[in-house]
Amino acid sequence: MEFETLAIHDGQAPEPRTGAVSVPIYQTSTFEQDGIGRPRLGYDYSRSINPTRQALENALALIENGTYGLAFASGSAATLAALQVLKPGDQILAGNDTYGGTYRIFERILRPWGVDIRYVDADDVSRFAEAIGPATRLIWIESPTNPLLKLVDIHALSVLANQHNLLLAVDNTFANPYFQRPLELGAHIVVHSSTKYLGGHSDVIGGAFVCSKKDVYETVKYYQNAAGAVPAPFDSWLILRGIKTLKVRSREHEANALHLAGVLASHPAVEHVYYPGLKSHPQHELAKRQMRGFGGMISFELKGGFPAVERTVSRFKLFILAESLGGVESLVCYPPRMTHASLSAEERARRGIHDNLLRLSVGLENAHDLESDLLNALKP
Repeated sequence: MEFETLAIHDGQAPEPRTGAVSVPIYQTSTFEQDGIGRPRLGYDYSRSINPTRQALENALALIENGTYGLAFASGSAATLAALQVLKPGDQILAGNDTYGGTYRIFERILRPWGVDIRYVDADDVSRFAEAIGPATRLIWIESPTNPLLKLVDIHALSVLANQHNLLLAVDNTFANPYFQRPLELGAHIVVHSSTKYLGGHSDVIGGAFVCSKKDVYETVKYYQNAAGAVPAPFDSWLILRGIKTLKVRSREHEANALHLAGVLASHPAVEHVYYPGLKSHPQHELAKRQMRGFGGMISFELKGGFPAVERTVSRFKLFILAESLGGVESLVCYPPRMTHASLSAEERARRGIHDNLLRLSVGLENAHDLESDLLNALKP
């Protein structure tokens, strides 16, 4: 079956007792058992298992074409869960353009636990090859990256990982499973902030983990139950609902983003545009090869530095200054003081996150209304 059919039907069959077409919200903390040690249908306690969350986990696995899916209370919780495959003394190779929250987990949680992290050029597979050492166990990438929208050749990196018996994990939040399925390209682990495109309406916080390796799944599943950072039944239901419309929303996000990226690329106030759908993007051909679309995220640099950023942001009427992305409404974000504030100024400079950078999450409004709002904000 095709993606949109899977997103609507598989893992979400009508409830057998009543025939309810929408998965019920099992808003319960615990379940009656048939006897001591005999939970009915395997359900005993909602931290461990809940039918609504189970439906979401099945759907997550299916839309990423994986075998196992797990749902978490946030994208950060899913990231930390995926990293439980490591132990003290292990090393992560991570792309050097990484979400600030992931960088915080690496530096403030994993490094004190004795896990080493080494950062390499995110868009150069040869740099990963050079950096592999005897302690390397995991390669962690985003593609496209946050916020500079670099792409990583996932298949080439998976070949490298397999040659060295390493795990390859891909944060697929920016692309979403409609536009890109990393497991099909050879990755071993996929994570999402399901707050973003999977939920799609800026009304829920969630995270997702998908893999096809049983031993990896069992490690992360044990952690999920033991640590308990699971989404509530209603949150699970909201993300399930969002998944049903992911295809149609993704296409509209992309159409609007392509239009606005072209507007920005020709505007005299703009110094540089980062969007893989532009032919000027250095990895445009890679994007065409490993993705079925270019997504709804754009970053761009303004001439005039931070004063131009402040002036532009203050003039937006439709674009909302806010954290997050992937919702129906358009958002503008200033990464140096928002998503990547956990990085020092020196670290941001090393990664190319300059003080004149803005990031747009292009929503589903009328494209010409968004263009008018953008052009008004960019006036001298």
